[in-house]
Amino acid sequence: MITFLRFARAHTVIGTSLSLLALYLMAARHVGVNDWMMFALSLFSCLAANVYITGLNQLTDMDIDKINKPYLPLASGAYSPRTGQWIVGVCGLLAVLSCLVYPPYLPLTVLSSLFLGTIYSAEPIRLKRYHFWAAFCIIVVRGLIVNLLLYLHFRTALGAGAQVPGTVWLLTFVIFVFGIIIAWFKDLPDTEGDKEHGIQTLTLVRTRKWVYTRGAGLLGGTLLSAAIYAFWVEQQWIAAGLVVLLLFFGYFTTRLDLDDQQSIARFYQSTWGVFFGVYLVFAVWG
Repeated sequence: MITFLRFARAHTVIGTSLSLLALYLMAARHVGVNDWMMFALSLFSCLAANVYITGLNQLTDMDIDKINKPYLPLASGAYSPRTGQWIVGVCGLLAVLSCLVYPPYLPLTVLSSLFLGTIYSAEPIRLKRYHFWAAFCIIVVRGLIVNLLLYLHFRTALGAGAQVPGTVWLLTFVIFVFGIIIAWFKDLPDTEGDKEHGIQTLTLVRTRKWVYTRGAGLLGGTLLSAAIYAFWVEQQWIAAGLVVLLLFFGYFTTRLDLDDQQSIARFYQSTWGVFFGVYLVFAVWG
């Protein structure tokens, strides 16, 4: 089970699960209706797509991961390439079949995510080689597709009309910026393998310090501006939650050593912790 979670990249599984739960709770609260069976099938479909995307990335990055992430199942030999191919193929098929139960927004979410995840990793397109297009894929999936299309899916599946309220737009804005931050920060500890295999990440095009300072400033400014806006529209609990997350992020910036790989990895995981926290704030008060 631990090996499979490493293959699925546990932090992305948690992120996907929390995002779906938050958006479902928001839609159910706005509509006044619950359907947990529909939520469970939606979660299953999106998690299957998640495993397909992360697994495909590892299948196409085995040589790079042997340098950057030797603990991953394919790089370490815990899974053979054949096993990885089977998992990716089965999960992709399950994602496609299960999403068709709730048209149109769930298929739009899953199929567009699978498409972008495929061209991100696979030849001949392999957008991850180019820092702009790699960031574009992550931003569109995490920032726009997941939040807007999944909220519309939950809302319409619960019997309401297709509309997006203000709190969902605010969440989408914050997570959209997080997509940029994740796309930048995920490459901070991976410069050695990326450089050897010609992956032009922003960290290599610029420097670690450049990426960190711009990314940290952008994330801090986004959380602060979103908190101010939430307070202005009388969403005081959302504002308070975002301020707490801003302080949490600020604490981890003080502990970052850009010359220490383990410190960089911890900092990157703390960024995901803030990402999780945003969804928890909106799940409760959005």
